[in-house]
Amino acid sequence: MEKVVIYSRVSTKDQNCENQIQLLKKIVNQNNWELIDTYVDVGISGSKGRESRKEFDRLNKDMVRRKFNRILVWDISRLSRSLQHLVEFLNEVNSIGCNLYIHQSGLDTSTPNGKMMFQMIGVFSEFEREMISERVKLGLERVKSKGKRLGRPQKVDLKMIDEMKKLKDIGWSYGKISDHLGVSKMTVSRTIKSISSLETL
Repeated sequence: MEKVVIYSRVSTKDQNCENQIQLLKKIVNQNNWELIDTYVDVGISGSKGRESRKEFDRLNKDMVRRKFNRILVWDISRLSRSLQHLVEFLNEVNSIGCNLYIHQSGLDTSTPNGKMMFQMIGVFSEFEREMISERVKLGLERVKSKGKRLGRPQKVDLKMIDEMKKLKDIGWSYGKISDHLGVSKMTVSRTIKSISSLETL
């Protein structure tokens, strides 16, 4: 007998998800599945992450422990209203080999159409990773083209302090000194102000 669980969520404490749960329980009985647990988050927005939804977090942990092999939800929005969080969750469901039944969408990932959804999620996830990688590369190239230094900030030593002072004395701005030496503008500002205060003592 297949072991299943139900997950439900409502955004406010005034809302009630009992009707949704009862309908999902009927589907469990119709398919002769074994309902082993029900997870309900009350008064929590679907845009919140897993750490803010205790029952959703418990669901994820139990799924990793393979306590069940199917999750039933009324609507996909109950799982998350954040596309990023939803994709992360669906990827984990797929990697563990768990199935997902979404009543309002008529989606069952144990069917060919449902499996195709997982494949599409994988395609979009890979596309998103490539887009992020491309944006990072373009950003680095843009920084290089402006003559800025990349990598870890340099350590401020006596030699650099002396150079900061000289550059400032000839009229360089904090920003220009920052770009030239590869340290933050704030570091340049603080260092030069410290030098000025010492010189007035």
